[in-house]
Amino acid sequence: MALTILGAFCATADAQDSLPITVSGFGTGAVTRTDTNDAEFSRLNQASGAAKHWRTGVDSNLGLQVTGKLSETISFTAQGLVRKYGEEDSYGAELTWAFAKFKINDDFSVRLGRVGLPVYMISDVRNVGYANTMLRPPTEVYRQVPFDSADGGDITYQHAFGDSTVTAQFGIGRAKVRLDDGVEVEFKPAMAAQLLLENGPFTYRLGHSRTKLTINDSVNVRTLTNAFTALNMTGILAQIPSRDVTGTFNSAGISMDYRNIIGMAEYAKRKTDTRLVHDTTSWYAMLGYRMGKFLPFVMHGDVKQDSIRSFSTLPTTGPLAPLTAGANGALKAGLQSSTAIGLRWDFYKSAAFKVQMDRVKTRDGVGYLVNPQPGFAGGTVNVYAAAVDFVF
Repeated sequence: MALTILGAFCATADAQDSLPITVSGFGTGAVTRTDTNDAEFSRLNQASGAAKHWRTGVDSNLGLQVTGKLSETISFTAQGLVRKYGEEDSYGAELTWAFAKFKINDDFSVRLGRVGLPVYMISDVRNVGYANTMLRPPTEVYRQVPFDSADGGDITYQHAFGDSTVTAQFGIGRAKVRLDDGVEVEFKPAMAAQLLLENGPFTYRLGHSRTKLTINDSVNVRTLTNAFTALNMTGILAQIPSRDVTGTFNSAGISMDYRNIIGMAEYAKRKTDTRLVHDTTSWYAMLGYRMGKFLPFVMHGDVKQDSIRSFSTLPTTGPLAPLTAGANGALKAGLQSSTAIGLRWDFYKSAAFKVQMDRVKTRDGVGYLVNPQPGFAGGTVNVYAAAVDFVF
């Protein structure tokens, strides 16, 4: 559907000489594997991932973007993306962007339609491997908000003050995401704001996101809610609401490109009014050094849970023990840290080859690994990947 819409846009634009168009694209062809078959490494919202055998679907994607310029102040943009995403273990196409942009003046612009919200430091290019040093965004931070775009709009202010450029952006919309386990989550409304300061080789960022979320189609949530309702456990029920729940995501980041030194770091805190969506603190830091066309780098990231991981008042023995186990399981976020080393080689003007090894250490469970085999309690997993990123 996404590529069909983009194709129709191109055909319409070609038929109108008054609407100049620009067609561009990006992609990543990658293979990924780990050193275990006891669990799988995946990206956000992927139903399966990589184990001991090389897989192409974890880190690969292909994107196409079409922009039509109606005038000096009005343009239209559509972007489609093909990747493995959602509960089905297959490639699918999605329309990630589809908006009209209005340039009010030299400082202000407005976009209306399907836009990417400024949740992270690299929100607009998180799927564009060529635009990033690392092979993939750090898992510990970039799994905290499970959507890329929203249907709504945003307003951006950008102005240069001497050697510094200030950018302020606010976006609002609604999004609906079906997670890899089939659960649907609605974000209505979803709001995000960011403030950027660029000065010389440094960029500083502050971000705040806020939403009302509703969890749909979750058998586990429905089972827990029905059981606690039948037992009249109102105190527990008050802690696990699943509709119109307030959630926030606050973050700060910095990036640097100073002579040959490349660096980036983000720190984030997620907080919600339900125990079903866990409060977390996450961060990462990356440092690299450019040597001609080669850029070796190292990264470390970590995520911890700030909300409770069990209901201490529920019995762990007797007839209610299975209910307690299910409830406490729902309260546990993935805990892990990752240390990665990698190398980027810009072997062509619009293409780069990357290799990266991540050493993932889980804590009190399987972390963000998926499809664990019986008896797997977590531990250390090595992830290996090689990719070619390109733009055209």
